[in-house]
Amino acid sequence: MLIEERASTHVYRQKRMFTKEELEQREHLCVHEQPAYCVAACPLKLDTKELIGAVADGDFDKALALYEKITAFPNILSAGCEAPCEEKCKLCSLGDGVSISAIEAAAVNYGTQAPKRSGLHFKKKKTVAIIGSGLFPLFLTGELVKKTYPLTVYCTQENKEQWISQQTEFVEKEALGKDLARLEKLDVEFRFKCEPDASLLRKLQEEYDIVCAEYAAAKAVFPNLEADRALMYARNENLVTGEVSGVLDAAFCAKKAAISVDRLAQKLDPANTRGDEGPVETKLYTSLEGVEPSKKIPINSREDAVSEASRCIQCRCEECIKGCAYLQHYNKFPRQLTREIYNNVSIIMGDHMMNKPINACSLCGQCSVLCPNGYDMAEICHVARQNMVTTGKMPLAPHEFALMDMSFSNDEAFLCRHQPGWTTSKYVFFPGCQATAIAPATVKRAYLDLCSRLDGGVALMLGCCGAICDWAGRYEMYDDTVAFLDENLKALGNPIIISGCPSCKKELSGHEGVEVHGIWEILENIGLPSCSKRIEKPVAVHDSCGARGDRETQDSIRRIAEKLGCQVVDTPYSGDKSPCCGYGGLTQYTNREVAKEMTRKCLERSELPYLSYCMACRDRFAREGRESMHILELIYGTAADNCPDISKKRYNRLGLKNQLREELWDEEVEKIELGYTIEYTQQAEELMDDRMILKTDVIQVMNNFRETREAVLDGDSGLMITRCRLGNVTFWVKFRETPEGYLVESAYSHRMKIATRE
Repeated sequence: MLIEERASTHVYRQKRMFTKEELEQREHLCVHEQPAYCVAACPLKLDTKELIGAVADGDFDKALALYEKITAFPNILSAGCEAPCEEKCKLCSLGDGVSISAIEAAAVNYGTQAPKRSGLHFKKKKTVAIIGSGLFPLFLTGELVKKTYPLTVYCTQENKEQWISQQTEFVEKEALGKDLARLEKLDVEFRFKCEPDASLLRKLQEEYDIVCAEYAAAKAVFPNLEADRALMYARNENLVTGEVSGVLDAAFCAKKAAISVDRLAQKLDPANTRGDEGPVETKLYTSLEGVEPSKKIPINSREDAVSEASRCIQCRCEECIKGCAYLQHYNKFPRQLTREIYNNVSIIMGDHMMNKPINACSLCGQCSVLCPNGYDMAEICHVARQNMVTTGKMPLAPHEFALMDMSFSNDEAFLCRHQPGWTTSKYVFFPGCQATAIAPATVKRAYLDLCSRLDGGVALMLGCCGAICDWAGRYEMYDDTVAFLDENLKALGNPIIISGCPSCKKELSGHEGVEVHGIWEILENIGLPSCSKRIEKPVAVHDSCGARGDRETQDSIRRIAEKLGCQVVDTPYSGDKSPCCGYGGLTQYTNREVAKEMTRKCLERSELPYLSYCMACRDRFAREGRESMHILELIYGTAADNCPDISKKRYNRLGLKNQLREELWDEEVEKIELGYTIEYTQQAEELMDDRMILKTDVIQVMNNFRETREAVLDGDSGLMITRCRLGNVTFWVKFRETPEGYLVESAYSHRMKIATRE
């Protein structure tokens, strides 16, 4: 079967992957970017987590720089801050939370202020005056200087030292002196010995564009003043005012007032476009699994501060990334990856920018189980593949071999028969394409066992369930496969399906009007055969991603394993949280690097031998050198092939079909003789397996050579090189002629067409 490749001149059709609302619904499930609990509690928007991290690294200068972003007077703020962040610390649920206020104080005490950058600083045109003294005018001064307003402060004090000392008795003299030094450096003009009476306030309203005053002072002048404390703005005046209680509230109100000044300066309504002000609710999820309770460390030195800051667990949600090799490889959290995939598919309309990440996902759904909100990257990548197939933007190349392999399973290697001697079937055994490719002897013995112990007739169907074209996003091919299988099931009388593969069970269960059971469930009911092989040792059970959400299958496998003498060990990320082995989603065909990382991610959970119930998993683990076995190998005392290459897998499927036809149904099988021999060097076989070149491809190339005698002689190596285009691919074979035929030493392929000039 030839699967058509799209032409390079294909005109793209556009189909939106999701609506904007659908995209946002999915994105909002990811809480990775949500603020940490302490950060959300801070009305000043201090990045507490980053500050603590800097102190933990011993970088007090960086920590101070972060603190200076929220205030021009860090000594005063750190000394008097009421620290609502501390009660929100996640560690409080285990005992002692982190001493955040003490760490902030350490950053202020031990950090060195960075020198101001030189350069031109342009003042704004609108002028501002501040009346009064105390914490609110102090912090507001810092905010307005940062915004580069021409600023004048009017106060009753005689100098700056007296002005900054108002309401700051909680600050040690030395620390207050440091903030006084900071005040001296600010570009602020002071008018001392000024009484904030009505005449002064009216005078300043005429002289300045905006006037700021404490609420009490403004209220004394304007008894009927209506002010919105949430906005720090008097509605009918060019007056910004603030009523505060406490150090943190003063700093917070100063920030609100500064925003109101900005809005008034631009002749805009202060109530609009203010953003999120004050503390916010966070949806962040942080697991405390594995976190041990610890006691607060009193901070009396730099070392103490580092030790206390190191207690912080740096709250973040990385549940999916911790368990998923795919997300780890791309180092992107789901919301970010989803947006990039969406842009590539729906906006950029490009071919290649995100194709690899789209095709590298195993579609296993592990992320949806690990995520506290059920974020499903598998759905995103699956829909993206389907969309790109629909619009002609998904090249065939990444999935072509797997799709052709599936077509082989449902064509040349396909078999559908009633049990020998029966014309009706109560059951049909569907082992799956990977079982027949990797362990044909096991499949044969399982079928014979079911025939001997189940009443009503057991049919056999050798083929592929269609998962491959489903994973590839080839939905039309998938619909055809479903129709093909349904037609054959109908011909058998729609029997109960006994699946030998959890992915097949999942796929076939989606067919209308069918009943599907795993072979493990059947064997639990009728008992294990006498040929079962007991192994008295611990094994790590790997749950197939096809069985995710299928607790019945997971439990059944463990019960059978225990009956076989296995000491079952559940690894981290077992059951529904189990990662994919790298076969699912066709990852091993589209991105071998990621597929290998997935396999190793599975194996890093335990050093024990791995017991699986998916042949693809069993095969991939064995290829990484781990002792690996399938539950059916133990049940039937058989052994799967040891890491068969792609040609051997096809040979096994076709060989099993022909063997059963001859032995069970007494059918004559046509034998095809080449009339010559083809041998392969070990290097050639390894290269062919790596490059997904089948021995049947090589045979066709050599048959073409025997007809055309077209080849090139490499004078240096003495090798002959010939080629032949098969379907969408041109295959090249390097060989030597032997007395009996040919010795193949290398092979490669590409998708370009070779044309000869007449």
